[in-house]
Amino acid sequence: MATKNINLEFSKNEDAMKLAVSKLNHRLVKIALGGGQKRLDKLKAQGKMSARERIDYLVDDDSFLELGAFAAHNMYQDQGGAPAAGVVVGLARIHGRDCVIVANDATVKAGAWFPMTGKKNLRAQEIAMENHLPIIYLVDSAGVYLPMQDEIFPDKEHFGRIFRNNAVMSSKGIPQIAAIMGSCVAGGAYLPIMSDESIIVDGTGSIFLAGPYLVKAAIGEEVDKETLGGASTQTEISGVCDYKAANDQDALDKIKDIISKMGPLGNIQIDKQEAVDPERPADDLLGLFPSAGNKPYDTMELLKCIADKGSMTLYKADYGKTIVTAYARIDGWSVGIVANNRLVSKNAKGEMQFGGVIYSDSADKASRFIMNCNQKKIPLIFLHDVTGFMVGKRSEHGGIIKDGAKMVNAVSNSTVPKISVVLGNSYGAGNYAMCGKAYDPRFIVAWPTAKIAVMGGEQAAKVMTQIEISARKRKGEELDANIEKEIFKKIKSKYDDETSAYYAASRLWVDSIIDPRETREFISRALSACSKAPIEKFNLGVIQT
Repeated sequence: MATKNINLEFSKNEDAMKLAVSKLNHRLVKIALGGGQKRLDKLKAQGKMSARERIDYLVDDDSFLELGAFAAHNMYQDQGGAPAAGVVVGLARIHGRDCVIVANDATVKAGAWFPMTGKKNLRAQEIAMENHLPIIYLVDSAGVYLPMQDEIFPDKEHFGRIFRNNAVMSSKGIPQIAAIMGSCVAGGAYLPIMSDESIIVDGTGSIFLAGPYLVKAAIGEEVDKETLGGASTQTEISGVCDYKAANDQDALDKIKDIISKMGPLGNIQIDKQEAVDPERPADDLLGLFPSAGNKPYDTMELLKCIADKGSMTLYKADYGKTIVTAYARIDGWSVGIVANNRLVSKNAKGEMQFGGVIYSDSADKASRFIMNCNQKKIPLIFLHDVTGFMVGKRSEHGGIIKDGAKMVNAVSNSTVPKISVVLGNSYGAGNYAMCGKAYDPRFIVAWPTAKIAVMGGEQAAKVMTQIEISARKRKGEELDANIEKEIFKKIKSKYDDETSAYYAASRLWVDSIIDPRETREFISRALSACSKAPIEKFNLGVIQT
């Protein structure tokens, strides 16, 4: 009977996850259309390729790993929306070399920059800088979306930061190549010209600080687009651009040629051996992970679907059981795994410990393990399903704040590559301790089941409902039980939406939402991207013991 129940639960979980993955893929297909088929057809009529066609042509077969596809998802609806924030970004290989690709999507408001477009471009540059990867810009943009200029132009992490990053990357020897394949106007003109090398497509590419209409308005001069800043002007007269290309394909071929002649960018800094298949197939992840976020499960079984078979060595296996720490290999790469354990367990004192909660002993164990990995230059993989740190008198008397601070300190100061995968809950300070976005993971992705928030929806909704009810009663309103239930339902629904993986991905709190079955592959690709960047010396500041 027990086996039957386990199989039934596995099937139920599998069905729920397959449905979630199906919804994910359906949304990705829609996003891939950008501004829609009519605008794609218009590009083709102009002799231009779409952003995604350009990437497909440029990169090695099946090597593109898109990041930020859900950026701006369900945002800017009053402006007609901005699928993928109007720019396609990802990791790819060109002639076997890992690169970052940034391609403006001219079907979305002519490639105009929304606030999230800027944030996404900055994230792409951050990835290139952290991992010392060449970055390729395929430029086709009308510039800043003027109705929202105050949200993208003046602040530190706004539009101008991109050009600052161009300069910093150049000083660090990180290659940047830009192809001007459409409009490139105003401040946006600096991006390709601050790159190491620039290519402009004849007939469709143009670059200038002010277009013909603005020139006419500003100084009364009448000039056509080609004469002002077309390919011939910028390669033969001004010398602004380095190469003239006959068409999109020719421009992309030139990029391939430049990449093929690059020298080495450094030795591999992360240990890698021949990969061994996991003990369990990736498909098992769908049934092992519970459909309800509050149900226990054995994290070790998930790891058997991700890590190379026989490679895991548990660190302090019988201590601090609500966190699993293990040395392992994933697709041959040496890694240290820090994963929340959702099983209920007992500590050495016989006290029950709830799964997914960080206790003092588990925080202490994780801190020491993180320091060990830094000492040995082993990348860290964080698998989130955490409801936070343990609260209450016993925990406070035991110094939970001190132990939690120790873990946060270790994560903050880590210099080895950190990769985070949010499987389920990632709440409160637990998100911080498990290397949430604020703690500089090189890459952070989520399963469709992920939830990121200060606390769970049920608890948060109860707190906010009580505040709302108290405020209404102070105003003299009489509220019966049904009204209170409606208030709770409305607040919980809004809170649940704002904790979802899609809400997080739309704001780039995570780089991507992935099919759980792709977890091992994603980690391997991310480690490959991280592998050439030098690892700095690990130092720890003042820490309470």
